[in-house]
Amino acid sequence: MLRTVTCGALSLQNLGDSVTLCGWVQKSRDLGGMTFIDVRDRYGITQLVFNMDDNRELCESARGLGREFVIKATGTVVERSNKNLKIPTGEVEIKVSALEILNAAKLPPFMIEDETDGGDELRMKYRYLDLRRNPVRNNLILRHKIAQSVRRYLDGLDFIEVETPVLIKSTPEGARDFVVPSRMNEGEFYALPQSPQTFKQLLMVSGFDRYFQIVKCFRDEDLRADRQPEFTQIDCEMSFIEQEDILNTFEGLIRTLFKEVRDYDLPAVPRMQYADAMRLYGSDKPDTRFDMQFVELNDLVKGKGFPVFDNAELVVGINAKGAASYTRKQLDELTDFIKRPQIGATGLIYARHNDDGTIKSSVDKFFNEEDLKQWSEAFQTEKGDLLLILAGNTDKVRKQLNELRLEMGNRLGLRDKNKFSALWVLDFPLLEWDEETERYHAMHHPFTSPKPEDISLLDTKPGEVRANAYDMVINGTEIGGGSIRIHDRALQALMFKHLGFSAEEAQKQFGFLMDAFEFGAPPHGGIAFGFDRLTSIFAGLDSIRDVIAFPKNNSGRDVMIDSPSTIDEKQLKELKIKTDL
Repeated sequence: MLRTVTCGALSLQNLGDSVTLCGWVQKSRDLGGMTFIDVRDRYGITQLVFNMDDNRELCESARGLGREFVIKATGTVVERSNKNLKIPTGEVEIKVSALEILNAAKLPPFMIEDETDGGDELRMKYRYLDLRRNPVRNNLILRHKIAQSVRRYLDGLDFIEVETPVLIKSTPEGARDFVVPSRMNEGEFYALPQSPQTFKQLLMVSGFDRYFQIVKCFRDEDLRADRQPEFTQIDCEMSFIEQEDILNTFEGLIRTLFKEVRDYDLPAVPRMQYADAMRLYGSDKPDTRFDMQFVELNDLVKGKGFPVFDNAELVVGINAKGAASYTRKQLDELTDFIKRPQIGATGLIYARHNDDGTIKSSVDKFFNEEDLKQWSEAFQTEKGDLLLILAGNTDKVRKQLNELRLEMGNRLGLRDKNKFSALWVLDFPLLEWDEETERYHAMHHPFTSPKPEDISLLDTKPGEVRANAYDMVINGTEIGGGSIRIHDRALQALMFKHLGFSAEEAQKQFGFLMDAFEFGAPPHGGIAFGFDRLTSIFAGLDSIRDVIAFPKNNSGRDVMIDSPSTIDEKQLKELKIKTDL
């Protein structure tokens, strides 16, 4: 080893030791007769000291070091006279006796500091430099710790880690596949897996009753802060179980991760029906760090002569505790917020519970004092509370109010990133109607089992069939989802029929799985957690990019290596791919 110790390991206990460190020059300070160099590696920073009186040549060499030079320094550990207690090594320094430049460096395009001056695109282009920064490096260390904790927990429960193929068959359901042409099979293509779903079910048929994998998945979809074209899942499956077994096993995993990685005691995870989540929060992934549940007002406000309420399918609102002091300007900002095209509301009704006990609304001409008192009782308001009310189509207005609720949560400081609230959401609809294709699609995937008591509704009321499915939500983000699977060929064929597959199409796409079911498939189910999302929540980040070593940008490009890119004409010819389209 070129070094005898790392840059984050030394303390007063090492006084007098002769050591050799290697690392990058963080900064240098020339004080005339003395030169100080901070040398950095991934473990920390140590100060090197050079004295002109002791060794002029060595001191001159130190003065020539630039930022990010890679150096090797040998010397003696001495006590610092000017201590820096903000870093672990801040009570000592190295009195250098030998210095070697292992590699000079160009001036980096941005500061390698916790608070850098580099914008997102610049940092992405020089990601290998960005990874030297403490916040980004610490995110990857956090990711490593979570992965190790996952493996320990699941190994302790007899799960087996099995790798599944990356070159698989394209399927029409779900998001768009990334496809890979086959040179040896002209005109045919592999697909990169959106998940290992069918393979992990086949592993259950194979008798591997407890499987997991920390696995790369790929989806060719529009990107957001919490999406990347390639992402990682903690993928799990179990045999001979019911839904309760899945919930208990993986609630245990999440609570263990919080304790081991964050030293956070996550309480028992409550459960909520999908229908209640939509009714109370307007979302299947509600942020339960704060209350502000929806209150429906149809019985109180209709028939009073106010057309907005009278003509609405649903009138619903929230109580923003302590926000009655909001000015007209602030209320106008909220109105503009919900009128944005991506939200689409047409207006906002509000009412204040004033300090004198009166209730005043923006529609007082239609509602008398007794009416407003009933509003107050429905919302259980106190002095200083602000009611925010929307009206319209049920599904749309719930989604709009969900966005307004989250905005108020932000404005009132209720979405603390160091506070964690988890929730199981259960019993999703099995199918959802798609207006564009005019047919039902699987809300999760076509292998999800319907609730046994709802199977009879498939032929008559398919939209009312509930799935034996569940999601785990943390702080308003879906971090895991799964279901009890279909393990019977006849039921799987029926499911494909209701999804619009002909028998021939189902056999062509998924015949291998249905054939396997005829060879003794056990009851099974599973779950997959978004590893990137989970890590970003642990790190207190809104985007998953900074917990991925080499992420893509919002256009799906890797600007560091300039990918995707064109390929050689010779390769295209070998693949029989024509480019003159």
